[in-house]
This record gives sequence, C-alpha cells and structure tokens, in this order.
Amino acid sequence: MGALRLNFRCILLLLGLAFAASVAARDSSEPASRASLSLDELGEKLQTCAIVQDLNAEKLKDASETSTLTSQIFAVLFPGSPAVNALLATLYISGPPNFLLALCPPNIDPSSLSVMVAFAVGGLLGDTLFHLLPEIFLGEDSPEHVRFVLVEPNRNLLLGVAIMVGFMTFVAMDKGLRIATGGEGHEHSHGNHSHDIPTQAKATSSSIEVSKGEVLNRKKGDKSIAEAPKQDTEKEINASVKLGGYLNLIADFTHNITDGLAMSASFYASPTIGATTTVAVFFHEIPHEVGDFALLIQSGFSKRAAMGAQFVTALGALLGTLIGIAVQEFGGGSGVDGKGIGMTGGIWGTSLTYGDMLLPFTAGTFLYVGTVAVIPELLETGPNKALELRKTLVQFAAIALGAGIMLYISWD
Repeated sequence: MGALRLNFRCILLLLGLAFAASVAARDSSEPASRASLSLDELGEKLQTCAIVQDLNAEKLKDASETSTLTSQIFAVLFPGSPAVNALLATLYISGPPNFLLALCPPNIDPSSLSVMVAFAVGGLLGDTLFHLLPEIFLGEDSPEHVRFVLVEPNRNLLLGVAIMVGFMTFVAMDKGLRIATGGEGHEHSHGNHSHDIPTQAKATSSSIEVSKGEVLNRKKGDKSIAEAPKQDTEKEINASVKLGGYLNLIADFTHNITDGLAMSASFYASPTIGATTTVAVFFHEIPHEVGDFALLIQSGFSKRAAMGAQFVTALGALLGTLIGIAVQEFGGGSGVDGKGIGMTGGIWGTSLTYGDMLLPFTAGTFLYVGTVAVIPELLETGPNKALELRKTLVQFAAIALGAGIMLYISWD
C-alpha cells in the first residue's frame, strides 16, 4: 500500500512538471511569435479591438466623400504603381525646367532669380518638415481606419542616422567641389557665381601690365615679350573657369541622382508624399537649372552646348529613380509572405529595411539644399537699406507661399 501511494505521488509530480513545462513553453513562444509579426500584421490585429472599431466608425462618419481638387489632379498625373509614378515624376521635374532653358537669354543674371529661389526654399523646407519627417517617424495616415504607432527607439535612431548621412553627403560633395575649384562651391541658388578673376590672378595680371608698360617705354618695337606672359595668364584663367563649369556638371549630376532617389522613396512611402515631393523638387529645379545654365555660359559653353550638358545631367535623376526602385523592390520591406518582416528581422535587430532608409536619406539632402546651400544667398544685403528691406519682405513672402502650398496640399 505504501508503494502504491509513492507511485501515485510520483505520477502526480510528473504530471505537474509536464504541465508547468508546457505553460512555460507556451509563454516563451508567445513573445517569439509576436516578434515575428510585421508592423502591418500587428496593425491588423489591433483593428479587431472594439474600441479601435468604434474609432474607425467615427472617422468614416466624419470623412468627406468628395475628393479635393489637388487629389484629383494628382490622380491624373500619377495613375499607376509606385514605380510608374516615380518615373513619371522624374519626367515632370526634368523635362519642363530643361525646355525652359531655350527661352533664357545667354546673359541672364542668376542673382535676379532670388525671389524664385526663396519660393523654392519654402517648398523644400515645407515638404521636408510637413511631409517627409512626419512620414519617416510616424507613417502615413489611412483614410479607412485609425492607425497606431509602435515606438521603437533603435528604429528611430537609425532613421536619424540616415537623415544625418544624407545631410553630410551633400556637405562632403560641396566641400570637395570647393577644394577642386579653389573656393567656389556648388551653390544651388547660383546667386554668387560671378566668376571674377581671383585676387591672386588679378595681382599677377596687374604686374604684367606694369612690366608691359616698362618694356614698351624701353623698347616700343618689341611687344612679344610683354604680351606672352599676359596670354599665358588669360589661358590659365580661362582653363580654371572652364574646369569650374565641368566640375559643376558633375555636382549637378550627383544632385539629380538624389532627386531621383527622392522620387522613388516618396512614392513607395505614399502617393501623397510622392506628389508633394514632386511639386517641391519641381519648383526647386527651375532656378537651379537656370543658374547652372548661366554658369556654363560664363564658363565658355555655347547656348546649345549648355542646354545639351544640362540634358545629360538631367539623366542623373532617371538613374537615381531606377536605383531607388531597385532598392525598394529587392531590398524593401516585403517578406516571403508579402506582409513584411518581423519586429526584429531588419537592420540591426529593428523592423527597418534598406528601402526604408532612402526616404530619411533624401530628407537629409533636402535639409542641406534648403538651408546651407541657399539661405546664405538670401542673407546677403547691399548698402541701400530701403531696397534691401523691400527685397527681404518679398523673399519672406515667397518662402511663406512655397511652404503654404506644401501645407495646403496635405491639409485634411
């Protein structure tokens, strides 16, 4: 009888251990299964909650049934998939600004574009601050249901790193161009491209003139000795200016690649972000292309050659768009089941993919272009205080108009 009781207790103990092991296994598997869910799958599970369904019903009740004029226009301009829309946007931002160059006189003064540059600054900063940055950290709103944001500290840190990398990429590009050209950087406003002879070159030219005068006073019949150094100096100056023109073409081609990356990244994020980014880049490209055109004319290019060179640099936007589409399609967030990767299955244990890094990278480049590359030109003032005050008011109004358009496009 004692042996029977002992066996019964052993059986109960074994059953208890087995039950505890099964519970522990189930509890340990639940976090693993939750971690394997993508953000979209977690969002779908949240939609089954009663309170979330009530919020959805409230949102649908307050939603407007008629689409706005801007959304109708964007639907006509961008009717396809994200890849098709990105290619169409690249055509829109590259074609018209280059065709406008045919109407520009060869002697156009880039500084006369200051109001257009200010308007472009407002558009770029408005797109970055109102659209890109909220989209990067919070995501896009849905018209059918409410959305919740799951805060991932490491994810946010990596997104910030991508923004900084984009910003510093343009810093490095501008710094390298300034070193190569002896101080003249790739000004996106092109308001400072006077291309005057550097001080050292002016001093050398002046000394040549003095020497020439002395030689002519001594030997009026011998001009070759004095003219030969002057001709060499002019050739050296012309070569430096022409080199600056070619280096600016390289910088412009690189800049257009980032514009193409912006097109692809924004349309893969959402149609609204893609449309607003297209509008901002378009208004920026007009003074940018005209300024580059004037620079090439000053560098010795004919009008036809300058237009051809600008067309070649515009192909950089197409290249950037194709690169962005490839990254989104082959390195984006689609997993095997088409619903995205898990919470820890992305870059450095986050839910980020390489495709997710393109949008913050382009946001960083936009911040540089809209601030460091353009704002210094808007800060320049002349001696006429009344004139400068009126000019400043017009520029601020242009910035407010550009930013206001970006705000109006996305206002619900």
